[in-house]
Amino acid sequence: MYYGEELIERVREANDIVDVVGTYVKLTRRGSNYVGLCPFHNEKTGSFSVNKNLQIYKCFGCGKAGNVFTFLMEYDNLNFVEAVKELADRAGIPLPEQELTEEEKENRDMKERLFEVNKAAAGFYFRQLRSDAGRKAYEYLRGRALSDETMKKFGLGYAGHGSGRLYEYLKQQGFSDRVLHESGIFTFSERGISDKFWDRVIFPYMDKNGKVVAFGGRLMAPSEKAPKYLNSPETRIFIKGKHLYGMHLARHSHEKYMLLCEGYMDTIALHQAGFDNAVGSMGTALTPQQAKLIASYVSEVVLTYDQDEAGRNAILRAIPILKEAGIVTKVVDMTPYKDPDEFIKNLGADEYRKRIEEAVTAFDFEAKSLRNKIDGTDPAQKTKFDHELAKKLAKIEDELERNNYIEAAARDYNIDINALRRQVNEYGRQLYNERVAEETQERAKEERRRMAGEKDSAVRSEQLLLSMLANNADLYESVKDLITEEDFSDPLCNKLVSLIFASYANNGRPVHANIVCRFEEVKDQEEVAGILNSALYEDRIGEDEKKKAFADLVVRVLDDSLELRMQRALEADDARLWQELMHRKNDLEALRGRLKSKM
Repeated sequence: MYYGEELIERVREANDIVDVVGTYVKLTRRGSNYVGLCPFHNEKTGSFSVNKNLQIYKCFGCGKAGNVFTFLMEYDNLNFVEAVKELADRAGIPLPEQELTEEEKENRDMKERLFEVNKAAAGFYFRQLRSDAGRKAYEYLRGRALSDETMKKFGLGYAGHGSGRLYEYLKQQGFSDRVLHESGIFTFSERGISDKFWDRVIFPYMDKNGKVVAFGGRLMAPSEKAPKYLNSPETRIFIKGKHLYGMHLARHSHEKYMLLCEGYMDTIALHQAGFDNAVGSMGTALTPQQAKLIASYVSEVVLTYDQDEAGRNAILRAIPILKEAGIVTKVVDMTPYKDPDEFIKNLGADEYRKRIEEAVTAFDFEAKSLRNKIDGTDPAQKTKFDHELAKKLAKIEDELERNNYIEAAARDYNIDINALRRQVNEYGRQLYNERVAEETQERAKEERRRMAGEKDSAVRSEQLLLSMLANNADLYESVKDLITEEDFSDPLCNKLVSLIFASYANNGRPVHANIVCRFEEVKDQEEVAGILNSALYEDRIGEDEKKKAFADLVVRVLDDSLELRMQRALEADDARLWQELMHRKNDLEALRGRLKSKM
């Protein structure tokens, strides 16, 4: 399948790489680059770099690199065509219908059919809830104080007692057994085909765009043979850890924060009470992918998990995940009630809003949780608590914020402030030393990886020269008539130099992301993106040394090229050519001086 270069370039230009990558990775500006933790490998040093000017990314830890297309391909496991489509859709750019490979067509068609079958199933469940068969389920939801409007808003439904009613209905709608099997809402066995959900209140799961991707069901009649709650399995269109219940609604809220619940009933209750910024983690532990999804819309979360021990433990697990995603976290105290649904029924939405305003910081919640686990009258336990508190305080990076928390902690937990400050500083030094050690180890690993895959020095010189050429128009002007693609021995560099020169000639500057697209293989795109990234030479060459280094590289590349051509001239017994090349080789030192004086 093929899209024209002009269209691909239009899509790329409409999707700023910093904006796109920033929805997945917390980026911090550092000079002309934006840096963050690499999403492709585990690290703590932030070796992932995105360049806004060049519209490319590069991880100096794992080596992943490319443009906005390759980022989506790597992150979401897409092929190039799928990445182009997603970015075109993001930018509102229509794409012409194209011929697909059989595999692409099968995958596209199956995904479309899965969305269709889920939509049809949701409609079936919705109607069942309002039928005589669904009266008990409807009364249950009304008993939970849900209005008809709320049930409709969330598409709530009912799966009846019959084990094959949905299957029969969808077969009548023309869906094949293959599609129904892939949907995950049926059980296929030697005994036949049966509906996965029966006698359950149904909660459709929707993606952020409002498309039904899966279902959750709550059993109406208690049974030892069936779980109280049942969810669809993962499919081509549903990965549980990447979705949040209610996100299709919450992402349109005008609030600057989101309320994060554990399950769908709490999410629904909050929306009905007027909190349209509530989402649920579907009853499972919060995942980094879900945290990143939240971070793409807001920078603050208020946790509204259950008030029991399991809920408190879930909060403690969620706090570092949210922090890693760059989200400021607070925690609501719903005492004396267990969850948002119960709280609002008893005290109302206004009181709940007050509790949100009074929500404690993540640090305060963690500190209180630690304090509740010890006997404050036992000096040994109190000392242990003080040390644990100091460790948490030491992790607060902002100095003013850390000092404010030290003062508050000393006051609230009866700790000598000077002793606490000294201990925090001591743990801070330990953390710093650990971080330095980790960074040193990471750099050593990176260097070993680099050396393991290092090409010979000639090719490295070619790559450094091209990196400097691609990022400095003045350097290009000084050598555009001196070097040609024939002077580059590496096939990739050979092609790249011609593209850089053509880009200067046609556009006045290299369009880096467009150059990357001219290479078909992903591994070539990654290598080219790495070469085009100015950090390739900036990490090795200071600004004051740049001109000298550039002149040396030009001479080195030309010298290697002439040596190779002289060898070929000897093999061809061409003495005249050999002598001509030798004269050019002897002039290289003079060329070095001229280059330095011109720049």
